[in-house]
Amino acid sequence: MKKLLIPFLVLLALPCTFAFKQDITEPVQLNWETHFKGNADMNSPFFALTAMTWQYSYESAVSRNRVTIRLKNEIRIDKDRSWVKWDRIKNPQVSADLLHHEQGHVNIQYILLSEAERVLKNRTYSVTNYKTQISQLANEISTYFDTMQRNYDEETQHGSNHKIQARWDQIIQDKAEESKAAALADAGK
Repeated sequence: MKKLLIPFLVLLALPCTFAFKQDITEPVQLNWETHFKGNADMNSPFFALTAMTWQYSYESAVSRNRVTIRLKNEIRIDKDRSWVKWDRIKNPQVSADLLHHEQGHVNIQYILLSEAERVLKNRTYSVTNYKTQISQLANEISTYFDTMQRNYDEETQHGSNHKIQARWDQIIQDKAEESKAAALADAGK
């Protein structure tokens, strides 16, 4: 069994974690009390951090020059490494806006989960080097979504630019719908 653990920390905004797997149809909905138990990094310029990892593993079988894989694919939200600076949140609206921004990070990771599930399962792999192909494909997926996460933070100014945050909310919703539609199309093949 091949395993890869890709750590992912979302700025701004394993002991006990919350995971959502390929059988979950919606991303975890964050709340401050449940998901942000870590000690805040007082040297960080950000008000919150959501710590997440993407982990996948697979079992493979080769039959008649064809590789099939059984994929286990999950995202974890590490509540003990996720934190919020309570002293920086002055009112309920700031708290709601910040949590909304952090939820966007989780939603992006959920799209990664869905896309990884779809893409990794639906490829034809070479019998001679499928392990390398799967690893390279997983790294490409991870890189794409890491870039998306960074762009989300930079463009929204970590959630403080409400106009751009609304635009990103729509982008994330559209990507989630595209991912669901692609998964349904692949399931119909």
